[in-house]
Amino acid sequence: MEGIVKRFAGAPALDGVDFELRAGEIHALVGENGAGKSTLVKIMTGAYHRDAGAMWLEGEPVHFDTPAHAQAAGIVAVHQEIQLLRYRTVAENIHLGREPRRWGVIDWTRMRRDTELLFAGLGLEIDPDATLGVLSTAQQQMVAIARGLSLGATVLILDEPTSSLAEREVAILYDLLRRLRAEGTAIVYISHR
Repeated sequence: MEGIVKRFAGAPALDGVDFELRAGEIHALVGENGAGKSTLVKIMTGAYHRDAGAMWLEGEPVHFDTPAHAQAAGIVAVHQEIQLLRYRTVAENIHLGREPRRWGVIDWTRMRRDTELLFAGLGLEIDPDATLGVLSTAQQQMVAIARGLSLGATVLILDEPTSSLAEREVAILYDLLRRLRAEGTAIVYISHR
């Protein structure tokens, strides 16, 4: 697979930015609040439109009109504030909006099985039937990452992923990121520290 490349330039908050990311790499975007990290991510994910410059994905120029368009291309962001449903199960959150169906109704057995397989592949031990709100912050973060990967992410953007994690939970997250890198996922790690 050819490298994944993105470049930006010309936007006032990002004037002169040139950023390249390849499959199997982890890049950190580090800077103070207001440095443009969030603006860059919002352009990469289709939430904002760039004023100038260009963006390429696997050697082809791209322009994302919406976050759904970026997700369909394999670019998924996991935000600092977990954007999942606290009162739904882990499996429901993983499949939200993409529930497997059989004869027109949700196939709960398949949803649970698919979630178990996803977690097994990621080395996660989280009960698919647990309600998200009862999980630790770290577990919720892992569910959010697993959901992104279930969307077919080849580029995973993590916004302040350790901001509310304890030291032991950070080690678990870093272990998962190393495994994803080894499998070829490109990761952008955003931090103000």
